[in-house]
Amino acid sequence: MSRIGRMQIAIPAGVTVDVADGNVVTVKGPKGTLTQRLHPEMAIEIDGGFAHVKRPSDDKEHKALHGLTRSLLNNMVVGVTEGYKKELEINGVGYRAAKQGKQLVLNIGYSHQVVFDEPDGITFDVPNPNAVVVSGADKQKVGQIASEIRGKRPPEPYLGKGIKYADERIRRKSGKAGK
Repeated sequence: MSRIGRMQIAIPAGVTVDVADGNVVTVKGPKGTLTQRLHPEMAIEIDGGFAHVKRPSDDKEHKALHGLTRSLLNNMVVGVTEGYKKELEINGVGYRAAKQGKQLVLNIGYSHQVVFDEPDGITFDVPNPNAVVVSGADKQKVGQIASEIRGKRPPEPYLGKGIKYADERIRRKSGKAGK
C-alpha cells in the first residue's frame, strides 16, 4: 500500500473540505478557497477532523493515483491555512526589482523593463531590491509564477548573474584557462 496515500490528512479548525460529484474538492480556509477536480476513481472520506483517500484496487495505476490524490488534497489544506511562498534572489550589477501597485517591475539587463502582473491569489513582495517573494495559497500556481520570473533571466554559470531561487545552488565554471 502507498505509504503517502494511506496517511490521514488532519483538517484544522476553521477549514472546511467539501467533496462534490466527480471528486470536485473545495477547501475553504483563512487564506482563501481552492477548488480542484481529483481523479474520480479515488474515494475521499471525511470523518471528524481527518480526511482519508482510498483506492479501489491494487492496480499499478491506482497505486500511483493514491499517493498523488492524497498529496494534492494535503497541499490544498496546507495552502488555505499557512500558504506557500517562493523566494527569489537577483544577482548582477544594476539588476533590481520593484513593486508598483499590483505589478512587479524587473530591471535585469535588458533594454526594457520586464513587468509581471499579480494573478488572482498570488502576491509579490519585494523586501529589498535584490529579493522577490512570491506567495499564495495554491502551491502549483506559486511555483509556476516563480519559475516564469526566474525564466526571464536564469543564472549563468560563470559570474552567477541572473535570478535564482533562494535555496538554489549555482554550479560555477572557471572560465578561460590560462597558459
